[in-house]
Amino acid sequence: MLRSTYRSAFVPHDIAAPIYGAASGPLAGLTAAVKDMYDIAGYVAGCGNPTWLATHQPAASNAGAVQAILDAGAAIIGKTICDELFYSGTGANHHYGTPINARAPGRLPGGSSAGSAAAVGAGLCDFALGSDTAGSVRVPASFNGIYGLRPTHGRIDLSGVQDMAASLDVPGWFAATPGIFRNVGAVLLDGRRASSAIQRVVMAEDTFEQADPAVNELLRTLLEFMADDLPPFTHSHIAPDGFDAWREAMRIVQAYEVWQAYGEFVTRENPEFGPGVRERMAFAASITGDAAAAAAAIRAAASDHIRSIVTLGTVLALPSAPSIAPRTDTSAAGLEDFRVRVMRLACISSISGLPQVSIPAGTVDGCPVGLSFIGWEGGDEALLDLAYVLSRHCGMAA
Repeated sequence: MLRSTYRSAFVPHDIAAPIYGAASGPLAGLTAAVKDMYDIAGYVAGCGNPTWLATHQPAASNAGAVQAILDAGAAIIGKTICDELFYSGTGANHHYGTPINARAPGRLPGGSSAGSAAAVGAGLCDFALGSDTAGSVRVPASFNGIYGLRPTHGRIDLSGVQDMAASLDVPGWFAATPGIFRNVGAVLLDGRRASSAIQRVVMAEDTFEQADPAVNELLRTLLEFMADDLPPFTHSHIAPDGFDAWREAMRIVQAYEVWQAYGEFVTRENPEFGPGVRERMAFAASITGDAAAAAAAIRAAASDHIRSIVTLGTVLALPSAPSIAPRTDTSAAGLEDFRVRVMRLACISSISGLPQVSIPAGTVDGCPVGLSFIGWEGGDEALLDLAYVLSRHCGMAA
């Protein structure tokens, strides 16, 4: 199982040998995997598509985040599989296969940072770099039973990282234990920290209503156990008119920006895309500037509303995903329904640019479930500290 899991998480065009970092530093002795969208000197970032890999040149230098973890002492052991051009949430790559979810065999690892999450979940590395545009760290973290952070937009160096939808993109990372998880944050996050104790936890009731009953019950029960480590809860609805207008605005903005990033490549090379990605890329090509501007206005109003609630010292509690990981043989219609439900939850952090942490909450039917907290702008470190404190309720060692 370990051998097949190892092969499934990493790209066939992997690095030839581990890349060792500094002899000392806060990450010394730790191993890392890197999503195949970050530049690694001497290699092409393949972005999940063989045509992209074949038509681009090796990087001359490391991405900023890659260099940061090397300078901190980590060793990079491999480049991980991602969804094609990051435009999916399942982790099933048409060309390279589906990374094995070691903690939920027979189920999807979640995407697009599938290989990075699967590698951490299987114990193949201590931490891994991923990215998150519309849930691509938070959902795989939930499905693989590990820790993951989507940071405040702009707080991690994006140099040498391939765009998907620039106004939504952030680098992120995974770890299986909260101590390592927090230590990686100290290396990657910039100095724009907004320090505050967590003074209020808002239970976003409408997000819990989106979850399957068993997931809802598990997370509510866990939050009751966590009460001694949290301020008193308040209860509210974060989306007064429902999530679908926000979700659709994010979908349109994302698609428009995807086409700005990849339209020329797609038109010139006519690459083969797998099911789902093919249809979404065609949709991206159809989005007009006027449609994108209208969606951006909805997004801006939603962001203002969310930020008016998640102010300094406040965190929002919500499910990381509405369900356990779908089975690998789920139908196309089933996956589209899953995608819509996931994006209703993922849009909150993505459109507001606020940080969101996912922590392993337990299991439903033997499959991992994640609990999330969204924090204020610059409150990333507070979320990492919170994950460390709450880990005693999650059965994870420090």
